Amino acid sequence: MYTFSYPLLSRGHPAAVATRQTSSSGRPKSPRIQVVLPEDLCDRLSALAEEDSRTVSNMAKVLIQQGVERLERQRRPEPAAGRPAPAGTEGFRAELERQGQAQPKRLRGAPRRVRLQRPYR
Repeated sequence: MYTFSYPLLSRGHPAAVATRQTSSSGRPKSPRIQVVLPEDLCDRLSALAEEDSRTVSNMAKVLIQQGVERLERQRRPEPAAGRPAPAGTEGFRAELERQGQAQPKRLRGAPRRVRLQRPYR
């Protein structure tokens, strides 16, 4: 039987401690963590991973990255350039209309002719 000791946070909950291993070549591997999931969530994660032809570990990494990035975007303060960041469909539409009102840029030089290659037979 193995016993592990975890450092405790201020509320008595164990802190996340990532373990770092080295590969057979001697280079350090990415940090590893363990996560305990309810069985139904684990099944859903496995199904998503299979649909995307990924490992369960890689799928969990991708979903965690997306969730962290989304949370960081939500917590990021508004830009200070005097114009709030566009939100949702209306913001996207307003930004497109603003870009459309700008003078179109002229292309330099004559257009080039594109030659299509015929497939070999």
